[in-house]
Amino acid sequence: MSNRGNWSAAVTRFLNRLHARLAARARPGSALVSQPEPRSTGSFARGRQLCAGNLMFAGHLVEAPDAMIWDIAPPDAAWEAEIHGFRWLDDLAAVGDARARLLARKWVWGWIARYGSGKGDGWSPDAAGRRLIRTIHHALFLLRGAEADEAAALYRALAAQTIFLARRWPSTPPGLARFEALTGLLYAGLSFEGMGAHAETARKALGVECASQVDAQGGIPTRNPEELLEVFTLLTWARAALEDEDLTAEEAHAAAIARIAPTLRALRHADGGLARFQGGGRGLDGRLDQALAASGVRRRQAEGLAMGYARLSGGRSSLIIDAAPPPTGPASFDAHASTLAFELTSGRRPVLVSCGSGAGFGADWRRAGRATPSHSTLCLDGYSSGRLATPRVADGGVREWLEDGPKQVPVEIGRVEGGQRFEGGHDGYRRTHGLTHARILELSADGREVSGEDMLITLDDADKRTFDRRLDAASLSGLPWQLRFHLHPEVDAALDMGGSAVSLALRSGEVWVFRHDAGPRLTLEPSVYLEKGRLRPRAAKQIVLSGRAMEYATRIRWSLAKTQDTAIALRDVAIDEAEPTH
Repeated sequence: MSNRGNWSAAVTRFLNRLHARLAARARPGSALVSQPEPRSTGSFARGRQLCAGNLMFAGHLVEAPDAMIWDIAPPDAAWEAEIHGFRWLDDLAAVGDARARLLARKWVWGWIARYGSGKGDGWSPDAAGRRLIRTIHHALFLLRGAEADEAAALYRALAAQTIFLARRWPSTPPGLARFEALTGLLYAGLSFEGMGAHAETARKALGVECASQVDAQGGIPTRNPEELLEVFTLLTWARAALEDEDLTAEEAHAAAIARIAPTLRALRHADGGLARFQGGGRGLDGRLDQALAASGVRRRQAEGLAMGYARLSGGRSSLIIDAAPPPTGPASFDAHASTLAFELTSGRRPVLVSCGSGAGFGADWRRAGRATPSHSTLCLDGYSSGRLATPRVADGGVREWLEDGPKQVPVEIGRVEGGQRFEGGHDGYRRTHGLTHARILELSADGREVSGEDMLITLDDADKRTFDRRLDAASLSGLPWQLRFHLHPEVDAALDMGGSAVSLALRSGEVWVFRHDAGPRLTLEPSVYLEKGRLRPRAAKQIVLSGRAMEYATRIRWSLAKTQDTAIALRDVAIDEAEPTH
């Protein structure tokens, strides 16, 4: 990590704390003149767990009944960042009873007593934006039964954070963090007497950010589907808050909503969850449907790529492929080396998946989740298709950017007799091994069969020379490759037909069979499913085809199909299996 990065982060922290203390000393008028409709919804189950003293944030569980959350030593920085954002207020409001309100009031006024004077690391623009949004959303829930001095203390704290945000939002890195800061500033400006100028600043700045961060196809630089949903949700909230006050959003703001909605529809699997690529998860249950309904945009994505992803669908099945180069530069700090990886969902049941983001389980799991072997694609000679750079300090934290990833990812999507076809390739192994990975995927029109062909090929004489050097270094034993198919934890898998196939049984009653051409070695190996909100990775399995590249062209063909006796339509009721916290 460079001294310049350390110095920059230190300056940012210093300025945040300076402006936090200056804002806390201000005494502006603090009457709440309006309140946007509460649009952030939490989890009733999580709220009940919080009331019971089971505090789970950023992958850590602390059992502390009746504790003041601000007195608990945070297990790590991620825990501290999460609790300062007040998302837990959504969960307590979802419970909504007297006990939940008492706990919410205890934690909110506890924050004011501890940090309201401008102290602590919770004073960052994005965290302040999240706090303002949640506190204003749930102001009536918090203030019911409050004394006059308590209400005044809350208003002063909110006004101080508004002033802080007005001064510090430009220091927030572009992307989700800045959208959070600006939406919080907009909410506060609309809600507090005498702060309308801040609302106008935020209104215009949101338009500028939409124009620069949301591209013509409705994508964002990180290519993270869940992050795109979060940005989309904030934009719909901000537009609705403006409309409640008979104001209009900037044209670029409204246009960004119109572009994002069809992209999110294309990134949604048959079960309603988002594709888990580039650090994103499935999204909170109901959040996507809620945001799409609030947007009023009914248009669907035209055929082609959506934010660099290809989608094939047939019958009750959806197949989504990462079909573009990974993010680069600052947008890649959570990027994954997943080019040409795919996910498959049948009805309400995910079948083939990505392992997901390990960010909530520590640095080692975070790195593991970003590597190519954690995705359903081909890995060559132990290399990922993109490599992690040396850690650096940026945007207030230690970041590992993704570098040296694929630059060229040609793609064709079309219809063939009996279904849809995807063809693509990437050059992530070309410089190191002289090989290009090409992949063909076909999904039948009835969604009952996926057939695939993966190839490692040299494209010119220079590639052949590079490949020959690598082959010589391996003593002509070939370059090892593995083709991985990660299974969802609820898929029961077993080797079948004397070890030449794998049977997959879904909880819906569907049975799929994986087969492959002769040559590669077939194994069923352990895998993990990294899921936000859980204490530990879930055990899963993966199908692995392995072999060695000995020639200038290697071809691997495989198929995954429902058995003939699997019904065309099945009544499938999803069961919510929340992880126990005891």
